Amino acid sequence: MALENTSAERIEELVLKQREFFKTGVTRDVDWRRFQLKQFNEGLKKWEKPLCDALWQDLHKSYEEAFMTEIGLVYGEIGEAIRKVGKWARRRRKPTNLPVMPSASYIVREPLGCTLIVSPWNYPVQLLLNPLVGAIAAGCTAILKPSPYVPNISKVIEDFIADTFSEEYVAVVQGNRLVNGELFKHRYDLVFLTGSPSLGRIAMEAQAKYLTPMVLELGGKSPCIVDRDANLTVAARRIAWGKCLNSGQTCIAPDYLFLHEDIASDFIDAFKKELAGLYPDGTENSDKFVHIVKESAFDRLVGYFADGKIVAGGRSDRSRLWIEPTLLADVSPDAPVMQEEIFGPVFPIMTFRSREEVVDFVTSREKPLAFYYFGNGADGWDIISRTTSGGACINDTIMHIANPNIPFGGVGNSGMGNYHSERSFLAFSHERSVVKSPTWIDLKFRYMPYKTFALIKRMLLLSGK
Repeated sequence: MALENTSAERIEELVLKQREFFKTGVTRDVDWRRFQLKQFNEGLKKWEKPLCDALWQDLHKSYEEAFMTEIGLVYGEIGEAIRKVGKWARRRRKPTNLPVMPSASYIVREPLGCTLIVSPWNYPVQLLLNPLVGAIAAGCTAILKPSPYVPNISKVIEDFIADTFSEEYVAVVQGNRLVNGELFKHRYDLVFLTGSPSLGRIAMEAQAKYLTPMVLELGGKSPCIVDRDANLTVAARRIAWGKCLNSGQTCIAPDYLFLHEDIASDFIDAFKKELAGLYPDGTENSDKFVHIVKESAFDRLVGYFADGKIVAGGRSDRSRLWIEPTLLADVSPDAPVMQEEIFGPVFPIMTFRSREEVVDFVTSREKPLAFYYFGNGADGWDIISRTTSGGACINDTIMHIANPNIPFGGVGNSGMGNYHSERSFLAFSHERSVVKSPTWIDLKFRYMPYKTFALIKRMLLLSGK
């Protein structure tokens, strides 16, 4: 199916409607927000099956994977927000330093206002609706822009949102890059965008004239290091799982392998064995293996086969957009497969002798969204301390995104800002500083002509100790 582009007039209408609705102050009431979150939860239950059916249609994503990586995560975010939104939104009293006494100091968390949430196609439910939880909890309105590359799921999301919320509060806009351009013409109080670095730059450039704050979740080439003393069986299983999840179309998928040269051959054998354990009948006809999103992505991925020696996999079927998980050995750092995020089940391999080589290589490139190390824990902490990334795992892949108690986000080229749980609430909030001063006393020391300057200076020096 093809989605019709939302017109420029309709976009402008929605932006104005949401701005007027926010001005009413209705969304500032915490009980009202909690009610909307409960409506969200009920709506998700009602639309869960159509969402999962559409994920199968567009991506060949099984119900199990759809629930674990999409629907279930949204349920978790909504549930926690319902329980904790009152605590998150509560006014906080903070200590007051000596020069400001006897005033009282507070932090008030207030909604930023009217927001735009743009999501990609690879996790089209989770990456659109999880930020929406934060927007609702914080008291914002939201315009949602799903991806045109997964038309069935984008249409179901549109129907779900229209069935659950009024459009002056939450609305969906559909379409291609032209629609993105129209959306970015308007002023928002926050843009939350998950996508490619190039789309992030386009959004930032368009919104620069408004000085719009942004949360950008982008991506990059996330390295996966397997050291000499790694447990190869566990490493191979967890890496194969992390790469095959969503067929490698995951922003935090391990992008390329850095294997210690002493264990490189053994790891390849272990990877093949563990991959066969994950897919006993292979991936070609498996209902648990996601397909590539579109033909142009398929062609790009298959083109990478020429960048190294195929030591595992290598088969594909364009008619079904299926690519077998493929390991490429003897890959040059300058090869095309090592230049851009792969976003598919193709795994280039490089080898190293010392961790210094790994550190030098990783730090010479753009900062990745994720970083994976398999080996001794102390060595893992050492290499993490000398590199940077949005998040990281030692002896695992992907799982740092699954814990809502730690932030998820990028750094540098891989993004800015973070979210999940309370940090989602904070992403859509402004922490406003408020000082409340009494009128029963009015100390003269702060007023001109500063006759007590010596005392003021001493107080300021003491307050800094």
